Amino acid sequence: MNSRLLLSLFCSLFIFGFNQRGFSQLSKTEKKIVKAVDKHTDASLEFLEKAVNINSGTMNFEGVREVGKLFQQELQKIGFETRLTSGDAYGRAGHLIATHEGKPGLRLLLIGHLDTVFELDSPFQSSSKINDSIMKAPGVADMKGGDVIIILAMQALKEAGVLDEMSVEIVMTGDEEKSGDPIELSKKDLVEAAKRADVALGFENGDGNPETIVISRRGSSSWKLEVSGNAAHSSQVFTEKVGTGAIYEASRILNEFFTQLSTEENLTFNPGFILGGTSVEVQEDGTGGTAFGKTNVVAQKAVVRGDIRAVSLEQLDRAKGTMNKIVSENYPETEANLSFDDGGYPPLAKAEGNEKLLEYYDEISQELGFGKVYAVNPRNAGAADISFTAGHVDMAVDGLGLSGDDDHTINETGNLNMVSRQAKRAAILMYRLSQFPQFSN
Repeated sequence: MNSRLLLSLFCSLFIFGFNQRGFSQLSKTEKKIVKAVDKHTDASLEFLEKAVNINSGTMNFEGVREVGKLFQQELQKIGFETRLTSGDAYGRAGHLIATHEGKPGLRLLLIGHLDTVFELDSPFQSSSKINDSIMKAPGVADMKGGDVIIILAMQALKEAGVLDEMSVEIVMTGDEEKSGDPIELSKKDLVEAAKRADVALGFENGDGNPETIVISRRGSSSWKLEVSGNAAHSSQVFTEKVGTGAIYEASRILNEFFTQLSTEENLTFNPGFILGGTSVEVQEDGTGGTAFGKTNVVAQKAVVRGDIRAVSLEQLDRAKGTMNKIVSENYPETEANLSFDDGGYPPLAKAEGNEKLLEYYDEISQELGFGKVYAVNPRNAGAADISFTAGHVDMAVDGLGLSGDDDHTINETGNLNMVSRQAKRAAILMYRLSQFPQFSN
């Protein structure tokens, strides 16, 4: 949609939606959706337990595909056409893609992922119950719980007789936790789906709080700083001929990064490792290396690798400009080069459409008796697949998945009481969007 179409939509929403009945109470159809969610909740919880007990660490391709087949079967029962893609071209297991073509109108993209951070060598492989409502399990919150919520919401819309009023494409990626390479191929299916959609909804767990959803996520990319200096006896450091050496220059640059950029809201940049000395060898995967040097020799080489996270492309570009300027102002007899790898996750910038979705979701939540919903602080929401919809849809939110704690650790938990709540809020949001005149052609 272009900006004029979006403006027309918002005007229609105000005239038709809020003025007509103010959404002051659930409609008859919406009550059917709620009842359908309740009807299938117990089965969904059993299904979730089955899913989390299948190891699907990103690099366990067989396990990722097994989870994909599990979800595939459930979506086929609802009437979705499904396929499991090959990830051979980018070194991963592939994705699950499911489509349901409804009447001309609203086109939704729902986003999940099949993989977890817990590989086959992890000590965390099975589920347990802490109490009646809290499940401890690998990937229960991040994000098999969200995948189950997608399926439960689809079941409810189907039983309420309204799924055909919208077209839905579901993309559950197999490499969200460790993206394939090249990322352009890894995320191609997701980007193409976003281009076909009006609205994108992500079912990650956000910051784990059911009172929040994500309307803005920071992107993530990496950078590499390479510094060279003159190797010499340490007694000659700071002389006109020798200069300061590579380690001093790397330290100057890092300190200036901190001084000039650390106070900017929602911007972070972190040096993950630094190597310096007479010689430096960096591992091919960029995760470390070795350095050789002596206390009485001026360092000739230094290498620093880190990441940078920004809330918008504009913020990222400004930060890169500042960092490059700092790098160019070298100490005597040193040289430095800063390079960026932009093959990471783009930012999902705050947009008017995203804020509108939050308003609708908040109103639905209150009508259901679940309380108000607020936007997550972007600092508390890491990079996620929803960001690849940026620039392709005018309305997107994330964090509609299962509330939990300690994800990415062996103490990860999910709150099972939230499964039905999240499914109800999401399903009614989708239904209401489908009723807006702009989408009900």
